Amino acid sequence: MTHDQLIAFEAIVANGTFRGAAERLNKSQSAVSHAIAALEAELGISLLSREGYRPRLTPEGEVFFRETSRVLHQFRALRATAVRLAAAEEPELRLAITATLPMTRLLPVLAEIGRRFPATSLRLATETMGGPFGRLTEGRADLALATLDGVAVDEVEARAIAEVTILPVASPRLAANLAPGVLSVARLQAYPQIVVAGTGGPRHEQSRDLLAGAQRWTVSDFAAKREVILAGLGWGGLPDHLIAEDLAAGRLVVLEIDGFPPRRSLIHAIRRRDAPPGPVASELWALLTSVPPG
Repeated sequence: MTHDQLIAFEAIVANGTFRGAAERLNKSQSAVSHAIAALEAELGISLLSREGYRPRLTPEGEVFFRETSRVLHQFRALRATAVRLAAAEEPELRLAITATLPMTRLLPVLAEIGRRFPATSLRLATETMGGPFGRLTEGRADLALATLDGVAVDEVEARAIAEVTILPVASPRLAANLAPGVLSVARLQAYPQIVVAGTGGPRHEQSRDLLAGAQRWTVSDFAAKREVILAGLGWGGLPDHLIAEDLAAGRLVVLEIDGFPPRRSLIHAIRRRDAPPGPVASELWALLTSVPPG
């Protein structure tokens, strides 16, 4: 029994097919199949039923998979410990941050990291929609601060660090043209919904909170979205912390829309399980996750 065989077995279960496991592991499908066949031969049991379109765990395979997951988790933790013991401070730490994150939650942590690790440079990339997780999975970020929408949770470790509410808002001038009370979808279809373009490619474009049948204007970031909405050219959802002063001053008003209530969103610190963090990344993680979200 080898570590590679257990990794292949875990990948098949996680991806549902031999082909998917091969793509995840960057190996040929025949190599993955051979690894599992050799493992089954050594154990003397069948781990996977291959009778259907997709391989399924046998009863024996289910028991073995539970133990496999435990062993691999311990192995990864051991490897991460070894990496941390051997590593010096990282020369650079890359963060991919969702544009909805209140920076007041992050800045004190970054200040502390800068004080403790002056030799490490910080690189922050602000992303929208699935952009932060895209950077993380592509190896272009060491840590992502984002929601878990579309995240393969079995591949990452995540801890909630902040809470944001997305409020549907409009300028008082536009709101005055709408009927009072709860607005129907049909009533709002006559006005452009302002949305922010995703930064993670086509599969990470906005898919939630979209008004069916409405005209949409797409902008590059939340600052532009706020300005367009303030100008009375359309309506849309904005994070509560970005518009608190606008709401207090009456420059924006919250809309009551049938089927589109304010949406509470949890932002998480996210890191890959297969990429052991260095000492600075570990300390940043500890600082971020030590305070409950609020």
